[in-house]
Amino acid sequence: MIKEFELIQKLKAYDPDLDEDLIHRAYVFSMKAHGSQVRASGDPYFSHPLEVAGVLVDLKMDPASIVTGLLHDTVEDTLTTIADIRKLFGDEIANLVSGVTKLSRLELQSEETKQAENFRKLVLAMSSDIRVLLVKLADRLHNMRTLNHISDEGKRRRIAKETMDIYVPLAERMGMHGLKDELEDLAFANLNPEARDSILSRLRYLHETSNNQIEDILIELRRVIDEHNIAASISGREKSPFSIWRKMHNKNIPFEALSDIVAFRIVVETLPACYQILGILHSEYSVIPGRFKDYISTSKPNGYQSLHTALIGPLNQRIEAQIRTKEMHEVAELGVAAHWSYKQGHSHDGKQYAWLRGLLDILEHASSPQEFLEHTKLEMFQDQVFCFTPKGDLIALPRGSTPIDFAYAVHSHVGDHTVAVRINGKQMPLRTILNNGDQIEIITAKNQAPSPTWERFVTTGKARARIRRFVRQQQKTQFLELGKSFLQKIIQRERLELNEATLKIACDSFHHATAEDLYIAVGQGLHNPKDVANVIKQKIAHEAPIESIDKKLEEKFDDSKRPRKQSEKGVSIRGLIPGMALHYAGCCHPIPGDHIVGLVVTGKGINIHTYDCEHVTNFHEPERILDLEWNDTLEQTNRFVSRLSVTFMNKPGSLASMTTMISKQGGNIANLKVTHRTPDFWDLYVDVEVRDQDHLNSIIAGLRAVPIISFVDRAK
Repeated sequence: MIKEFELIQKLKAYDPDLDEDLIHRAYVFSMKAHGSQVRASGDPYFSHPLEVAGVLVDLKMDPASIVTGLLHDTVEDTLTTIADIRKLFGDEIANLVSGVTKLSRLELQSEETKQAENFRKLVLAMSSDIRVLLVKLADRLHNMRTLNHISDEGKRRRIAKETMDIYVPLAERMGMHGLKDELEDLAFANLNPEARDSILSRLRYLHETSNNQIEDILIELRRVIDEHNIAASISGREKSPFSIWRKMHNKNIPFEALSDIVAFRIVVETLPACYQILGILHSEYSVIPGRFKDYISTSKPNGYQSLHTALIGPLNQRIEAQIRTKEMHEVAELGVAAHWSYKQGHSHDGKQYAWLRGLLDILEHASSPQEFLEHTKLEMFQDQVFCFTPKGDLIALPRGSTPIDFAYAVHSHVGDHTVAVRINGKQMPLRTILNNGDQIEIITAKNQAPSPTWERFVTTGKARARIRRFVRQQQKTQFLELGKSFLQKIIQRERLELNEATLKIACDSFHHATAEDLYIAVGQGLHNPKDVANVIKQKIAHEAPIESIDKKLEEKFDDSKRPRKQSEKGVSIRGLIPGMALHYAGCCHPIPGDHIVGLVVTGKGINIHTYDCEHVTNFHEPERILDLEWNDTLEQTNRFVSRLSVTFMNKPGSLASMTTMISKQGGNIANLKVTHRTPDFWDLYVDVEVRDQDHLNSIIAGLRAVPIISFVDRAK
């Protein structure tokens, strides 16, 4: 545990004008407030805020952030109030502590739906002062370092998953790579310990057999650079186990095929020296094609700048070199914490905050916290592609983006009214995948509106949120008009009058706040207009006490009590036609998380397929295709069968290794089919029962970490 004098010494190293008394008062106040409280590890609780303050000092944060780190749990876990903090430490620190406290209270409720609300509040809090997020990241880092002291395995996995889903990508977007790597690896250790242990054992073997190869490469690189009299520091940094596993997973390659397990970092004094070093390396060694990236001329959205190149370097080894200045290196390690603009009261309108404004725009258009979380995960996890407007303005987008994504990135109004696009002067389809350096000209029309089909190929969360909002609004208007028309016809037929009094009877009986809500429900088919008319008629005629009628109607229309066919049991799909039989297609094996459609087949019911299934492509009756969604707001109790294509080495125990890993990941094998075999390898299909797409991905990831398995992916 860091001591007070060590904290102050580290602070004074980069802030000579430090008010030591402020730090001392906060230290003493926090220690007294937490008193005899202890953590799950048995350590005094005060050790936690002190370690959080230590993390913030390592990030070279300002004194107000350090004090917030010391005090961040006092309001939540002791009798201290925000008024006490304001009185003793001022408005700035009180506001920061208040922001962190609100987030902590939400975190305590963190279920799947609460997690989304937590993230929404986090984005709002950090939009007013980015330091709230920095303190929260430091708090989460220390909690992850001590996660092993929590005895409940389910709770450990929940915290680790939330860290991987929310805090890791946020740290990445903040440019805080050191903190991000540690959070990622700590979460990985709890979510997939078998895969991590497998990679660590391979790294240990590599160290034992490399014979100081890394040091020899460093010596050779120093010799080459010294010959040109350029001042530079060179170091080799091994990638984290999770980073290695992710690359194996994404590229579907074995450990032995990785060329950049160790990245060699070259830090120089000036910007021109970066390109000089690049020229020296490219003239001295063979360049691996397609692996050069210039993040100096085109920096990442989080402000990261560096030159990356891959070479057949010293000792004929494939290596990755990263070249940057000292200032760039500081930003690469500390991210937004390296920028003092927020410490000097400047606004957050710089380039590094553009992504935050994008999240706020998604927040405005998402219909629920869950949808917001979905879109922002898409926004934060993607690699980048850089395109230009006709005027030369640079737009950074996730890889795989289309002109529709580009249009919404320029402005929401431009996206809403897009009709066509020219890419590099040539008119192209709106679903075209954009490449680095493309010049994009968006053509708009006043009468154009977003098409629901756009959602099938857009990549960015902002575009998807805007399209869904428009579709919801359009459907709402259609259902409103349709429901109103239905009710008016049936009311007239029953010789009743549709006025304020009769509408109130119907709204009260069917639990709707307004007549508009009632009309929409009728238009959606949730209520039969004849039943609505009957309720009104009975109430007016006083044929029975309205309470008993309401109770019967409530039971009649309670979907949870409606008899279901066996094929419908436990189904959580939105957009189905009520009463039709439901079947899951055996060709594509759809599971929750997949984009799905329903094919209405006469005499058979609805067949559920993934949207990219060959059967859907070849289905020639578009009017009989339903656009469906998994209802992720309901708890999914069913198990769904998904098919994996697996290739493994023909060795004793190979099949046992595969089945054991599937079992460890919570999967159940429904069927095995060998498709091809040789003396060395077996190819087979494995049908696995899973909960959803995330569960399937964890099984695939676990299998890819098994040494005897050379290939595994979802079969189509």
